[in-house]
Amino acid sequence: MSKPLQIGLLLFPNLTQLDLTGPLQVIARLPGAQVHLIWKRIEPVASDTALALSPTITFDDCPQLDVICVPGGYGTNDIINDEETLEFVRKQASGAQYVTSVCTGALVLGAAGLLDGYRATTHWTALDFLPAFGAIPTKTRVCIDRNRLTGGGVTAGIDFGLTLASILTDRATAETIQLFLEYNPAPPFNSGSPETAPPEVVTAIREKSAGMQQNRAEAVQRAANRLAAQMNTAAAG
Repeated sequence: MSKPLQIGLLLFPNLTQLDLTGPLQVIARLPGAQVHLIWKRIEPVASDTALALSPTITFDDCPQLDVICVPGGYGTNDIINDEETLEFVRKQASGAQYVTSVCTGALVLGAAGLLDGYRATTHWTALDFLPAFGAIPTKTRVCIDRNRLTGGGVTAGIDFGLTLASILTDRATAETIQLFLEYNPAPPFNSGSPETAPPEVVTAIREKSAGMQQNRAEAVQRAANRLAAQMNTAAAG
């Protein structure tokens, strides 16, 4: 009997729950997959909505993963400078078949030094932060570069999950899961991208998120500086 696929999704405070629950809903249906929700401690983790998420395993007890996935959300501003979490992600990535993210989880991969020289995508408001970590911003729903799979913002996590499912198994399995989920998007408005949304809607989003974006820019700069220092130290040693 073959070993189960070990797939782990990172939890952290103030994550965007759909970044995690979208792909989770897909990959939990993969035959032979064992899925872990991982955090430092076994205690509920608050998302950016009323929904709290319960870890199933801690960093210390987590087995070597075949796939590690990092979701995004406002909480990434803190996580990209949380060395304990970054070290866990780095350690797991070194032995994983696939290193993946959804939305601004790509910034966490970047801060861990895992996207240098890779094409990657993230939420449209965060694409400009990727080069700080040596990544090549690629505006697409799902970006594949070698064993790095990154998904765009929030709802792109379902597209990401189905793409990952097809890679880990086959297209027929992924299509079966898609049909089971009745994933047949027909949005009532054509405002899901800054290229198609009315200009006033894009402006409203940018104005509303200006403070958060400034905080993110400062957090990214700190993380990039730390990563550069670590790389310089490693090179000198």
